[in-house]
Amino acid sequence: MDFLRPTTWADALAAKAERPEATPIQGGTDVMVEINLDKGRPAALLDLNPVAELRDWSSEDGWLRIGAGVSYTRLIDELGDRLPGLAQASRTVGSPQIRNRGTVAGNLGAASPAGDSHPPLLASDALVEAESVRGSRLIPIGEFYLGVKRNALEPDELIRAVRVPYADGPQYFSKIGTRNAMVIAVCSFAVALHPSRRGVGTGIGSAAPTPRRAPEAEEFLAGELDWDGRTAVPDETARRFGELVARAASPIDDVRGTRDYRVHALAVMARRTLGWAWTEYRGI
Repeated sequence: MDFLRPTTWADALAAKAERPEATPIQGGTDVMVEINLDKGRPAALLDLNPVAELRDWSSEDGWLRIGAGVSYTRLIDELGDRLPGLAQASRTVGSPQIRNRGTVAGNLGAASPAGDSHPPLLASDALVEAESVRGSRLIPIGEFYLGVKRNALEPDELIRAVRVPYADGPQYFSKIGTRNAMVIAVCSFAVALHPSRRGVGTGIGSAAPTPRRAPEAEEFLAGELDWDGRTAVPDETARRFGELVARAASPIDDVRGTRDYRVHALAVMARRTLGWAWTEYRGI
């Protein structure tokens, strides 16, 4: 197995163009586990840690551009007030050591249905900034996931950054695991309220072949919420929202949980996160 270690972004793109089969590695929190468990041995590793450009983030026109090398810890500490949903999800990732090394871009590259950052990215309408020696493009987050651990990157492309709009309303993330910490999600859910356009965003994790949204639930809830008067959400509305979220999933039975449990849990998490988000919105 070859080990490639470019020191600039231009060199990294050139290396990926020359060796498209090379697997990018940043924190290594997914890649090294796969290698250590002998579940896959890449022909080459492309180490992006020395590329300083990837460790920056910036803000422009209501969007945050998070470099592929920005760790979960930095995201929580430096961007948590502007991206609360993503920060909440980041806090559930592994241990402090893992959060110090792992990145949202690495989560995207792995494209596991159980990745913690996926639901809040979906609920926020994020964009993935992909680049190669041929140029760059922005991939809407809903089009990024193609299948189990498959993403929309071309063989010669790398993730340079993730672009996420500032939260314009309350955002919440919920996750169920087989224990309280350092656990892969049995299922997860994120909700984002967008008062500026009277919209609702959702994200479902670990309950389908890919992370996905619940568009029918979003449309229903956006039309039912009292955006101006901010009256309490009726119990029937919350129950129906939970049902529509659960209906959007297509989970399986596996060692972490059954299909029926995941469906039930998603409905409960949808109601709870809606309650938290609406309580915050009413108090603003």
